[in-house]
Amino acid sequence: MPNEQNNSTLPEYAIPVIEIDAYAPAKMADRVGQVGIAKSKLSTLTVFALSILAGVFIALGAQLSLLVTHTATSNYGLNQLLGGAAFTLALVLIVIAGAELFTGNCLIAMSYMARKITGKDLGKNLTIAFLGNFIGALTLVLWIYNSKQWTINNHLLGAKIVMAANDKVNLSFGVAFSRAVLCNALVCLAIWLCYSGRSNLDKILSLLWPISCLIACGFEHCVVNMWLIPMALVLKGNSSVLAAIEKSHGGQLDISNLTFFKGFLIDNLFPVVLGNLFGGIVLVAGVYWFIYLRPSKS
Repeated sequence: MPNEQNNSTLPEYAIPVIEIDAYAPAKMADRVGQVGIAKSKLSTLTVFALSILAGVFIALGAQLSLLVTHTATSNYGLNQLLGGAAFTLALVLIVIAGAELFTGNCLIAMSYMARKITGKDLGKNLTIAFLGNFIGALTLVLWIYNSKQWTINNHLLGAKIVMAANDKVNLSFGVAFSRAVLCNALVCLAIWLCYSGRSNLDKILSLLWPISCLIACGFEHCVVNMWLIPMALVLKGNSSVLAAIEKSHGGQLDISNLTFFKGFLIDNLFPVVLGNLFGGIVLVAGVYWFIYLRPSKS
């Protein structure tokens, strides 16, 4: 019968099958390796421009986080979590809009370990990203200062910025390093989770909890500090901010170590950068390379 013969030639499925499940970890590792290759082929100027954007985005996220928590006097944990969720804005902008973040790019060390890129490629990307992030963060110091955001709520926001920065420059080397290790382990885990997603919504949800955790727990992120501590240095001489600090702190605050060279560069940024590198390259990139990408003995 003609109709039966024609029907027998139809494919078994008239509608194509589309995979919509998240990528499995082994596939995620392969995607990270390919991204590392792509990043190594970007021009120096492109990486630098994208790095400046990342510094700006991180500073915006930090400003928002401080804004939504600066009047909190109770429910410490919930307020910290809210600040962390607000800060996630920064990583959403970086991942979806596109930018080169020093801490997140530690994950592409997997590409180097898998011999897809050279050590020179990795070092160049991280160095340019670091410098660009620093410039972008410092740019936001200028804009936030001129915007007078720090005068909000009778200068209490400015007071919060100075007090938060002062806490950071008074951490011991070991504490700053350990908090930085934990911070970038979470940043790189957040980026790692993004490689499982198939949509922007997947990526946003992947970023939310690890990034909220690192801010809520008070871990140390070098690019956040590139904005926060210089911003505090600009504000620490303002009499209205100092008065708000005294009111909020319940007395005069010792800010003698809140200085650019010793307090910021030596006591904070140096151990935090080392910790961020260790947390991202060793604890995340190294571990997932070992599990998924190391050469088989066979």
